[in-house]
Amino acid sequence: MAYAALVSFAQIMEQIIHHDDQDSTFLHSKQQIKSLHDHIIFLQAFLEDFPEKSANSLKGRIRDTTYEAENIIEYFMSEQVRSNYDSGKLYEELQKSATEVDLIEGEVMEIKNSVRTGDVQLMSDFPNASSSSRKVLTPTDEDTMVGFNDDLMIIKTPLCGESSELKVVPIFGMGGIGKTTLARNAYEDPLIVEHFHIRVWVTVSQDYSTQAILSNLQVSIKAFNKEHEQRNELMDEYVHKSLKGRTYVIVMDDMWSTGAWDDVMRVLPNDRNGSRIMLTTRLSDVAVYAASSSPLHRMQFMDANQSWKLLCQKVFKQEHCPRELEDIGRMIARSCRGLPPAIVVIAGLLSTGSKSRASWKNIAKNVNLVVTTHDEHFAKILSLSYTHLPHHLRPCSLYVGGFPKDYHIRVSKLIKLWAAEGFLKLSGSKNYEETAEEYLEDLVKRSLVMVTKRKPNGTIKSCSLHDLLRDMCIKKAQEEKFLQVMDKYVDNNLLKSIEKQRRISIHYVDLLANIHRTGTIRTIIYFLYDLSSPRFIQSFRLLRVLDFVNTCFRNFPTEVLELFQLRYLALDCDSVNIPPSISNLQNLQTLIINSKRTSMSVQHTTHFPSEFWKMTQLRHVVLFRLLALPNLLGPTSALKNLQTLLAVTNFKCTVGVLKMIPNLKKLGIYIHSSGFSWENYHLNNLVHLHQLEKFKLVIRGGIHPQNLNLAFSTTLKKLSLNWCLLASEDMAVFGALPNLEVLKLRNHACHGFKWETNEGQFPRLKFLLIKDSDLQHWITESSHFPNLKCLVLHSCNKLRKIPDDIGEIPTLEVIEVDNSNISLVESAKRIKEEQQNYGNDAFQVRIKNRHSYVF
Repeated sequence: MAYAALVSFAQIMEQIIHHDDQDSTFLHSKQQIKSLHDHIIFLQAFLEDFPEKSANSLKGRIRDTTYEAENIIEYFMSEQVRSNYDSGKLYEELQKSATEVDLIEGEVMEIKNSVRTGDVQLMSDFPNASSSSRKVLTPTDEDTMVGFNDDLMIIKTPLCGESSELKVVPIFGMGGIGKTTLARNAYEDPLIVEHFHIRVWVTVSQDYSTQAILSNLQVSIKAFNKEHEQRNELMDEYVHKSLKGRTYVIVMDDMWSTGAWDDVMRVLPNDRNGSRIMLTTRLSDVAVYAASSSPLHRMQFMDANQSWKLLCQKVFKQEHCPRELEDIGRMIARSCRGLPPAIVVIAGLLSTGSKSRASWKNIAKNVNLVVTTHDEHFAKILSLSYTHLPHHLRPCSLYVGGFPKDYHIRVSKLIKLWAAEGFLKLSGSKNYEETAEEYLEDLVKRSLVMVTKRKPNGTIKSCSLHDLLRDMCIKKAQEEKFLQVMDKYVDNNLLKSIEKQRRISIHYVDLLANIHRTGTIRTIIYFLYDLSSPRFIQSFRLLRVLDFVNTCFRNFPTEVLELFQLRYLALDCDSVNIPPSISNLQNLQTLIINSKRTSMSVQHTTHFPSEFWKMTQLRHVVLFRLLALPNLLGPTSALKNLQTLLAVTNFKCTVGVLKMIPNLKKLGIYIHSSGFSWENYHLNNLVHLHQLEKFKLVIRGGIHPQNLNLAFSTTLKKLSLNWCLLASEDMAVFGALPNLEVLKLRNHACHGFKWETNEGQFPRLKFLLIKDSDLQHWITESSHFPNLKCLVLHSCNKLRKIPDDIGEIPTLEVIEVDNSNISLVESAKRIKEEQQNYGNDAFQVRIKNRHSYVF
């Protein structure tokens, strides 16, 4: 993780360099830090531009030296806050690191000079040894096509289709999911064999070379082209002439680069005779680039029955599985999580070992470990996706492995963590959040992260990691001293190694009190629900990330206020009394204070100290609903970085307060009081938040608004209202918002029996939720919701019918109703029947029962 360490350290030094020169902390060392910063940027560029093999010998030293220099600076920053600062000692310590960096830079220059003189080849110049040693025709080892029959039919349709144009058939999916197996079975299918004059299989691989690809094409074509003699022709000429005028199908297996694709396409003739190219890749960008006009065929994981069938075929051949092994066998098959190679590896062990319940139970205990231990080739399949990652994505990929197995990771949380860790390298005008979203989408496109849920606007809401990829991430992260996952019993030897790690993620048992005082650990993420005492926190003085959101403290742990380097703090507290010293956390970017045990009937509100307004680095503040922000007591600096402010109590949107948070994008307000008039909350001033995209309002405590007078900037995209009792005519205000995409109306957000929409309203609305409403008559037309995709109606017991025009909205994909209103259920079903009659088989109606859905 040398590159991640460099990016993080560069950010710290940039803050120091651009800080006020009157600050005495680094006044005598600023020139030294500027020089060190230049060297760090040089090393960053080296890792970005030079091949992996050239830098391997230095990566560990770069990482360790960078960590050590970072420790020195952050330690002295903490000591300065404690008024225990020695500038001479800082200069002396930094000089040691600078000397080591100079030595490393000297070795880097030697490598760069070697490249210039030709002694070392760039990665793209390495011959494709793996390709030359592979079979140039399709491999002959068998792969059972269990579960792929539907995929095969889908692939054969465009392969044998009537179109005369040269078409590309892309197959996309994660490593090991069966892309090559599917392509191989299509390639060898009798119909395909008969349909094409020439069939060619080329494995491209990660470290491809154009010459190797052309060579494989040439050798493969010769098998079909014995009458054509090569007369000193170049390989590309031979390939082109041999294919000219003949129908061919070429499989380009394991494609990693658009460059490789361009190199092949320039030599292939397009005679408009129905020739085809089949492509397999883990990278969606490559698939889209190669087949911009063709639909991508994405490989899905095998389901439980398909997995079990494949396991049985591999273990028992033509025989049946003994009844006493079936339950444990099905469990083993499910544990392979739909990956065919994992099932094949496990089947190999089961078929050669004892076929007893005791033996199979032993394997079932840890299928992932068995797979990765007994099949080095499969481990390499998974590792290949990681090693192909650019440097900036590697720490983000390994970090996802720190979450528990089968955990659905909220992207909003993951992004905040990546930013706090210093993984994000900004470019152009993009902020941390936009950069992180791009990183995540890139990991998804590379089949390294799975999307579990998307938002109505298409962005990722939650994600997860396949078990086997997670195991790979955990192993690599531990090797790199990047992250230690404590998800099992830890002995003393492992405990000592943990003390050298940069980050720890705790899933199994609380051992934090047993870890000795250490300056290396920067992150603690805690997934347990019990914690003996927060006192140990002071042993980790240089923490950046502290996440105890799953653990409930009785009171706010004041020990965290000594962690001056904190950037991310997430806690769960029964009661909160935050002292003014919260302002010591001047580096804090994210503050999350939750309370799982707070009842909605509780009316006591706790206020932050006024020092809150001095925490200028804050970007995201998420509070439980009984925490209120302090009033402004005098002039202070605006919190220009603040983007998220959620669930604050009785928040008054005065012009003065809103000027303090000019760049706010998400705002959530919880009003729980009957002692103020409605006008005191000044919600009409929200129009002055020109960056606001999401707003949520919850009203409790007997307030019955009159003339609510809500006003928003045109930037608003998501609006959620609870208990607002708005008049139905007020909905026209929301319908006029030009960028509104999501509207959620819960708990009598609107009061009235009739809602009539008008032309030109809700131009971009994609998601509409109405829950717990007394609405009886809804009058609308399809043109009033021109972009609606999802309609959800829950507990609308007085509404007898969904307007017929709703079913005519061309973009509509889903209607969801609950079974509390049979009339709405029948209305939704009629709309579905009409959609099916129009040929829209993709349209869905979801009927929600108490604990599940019926489709």
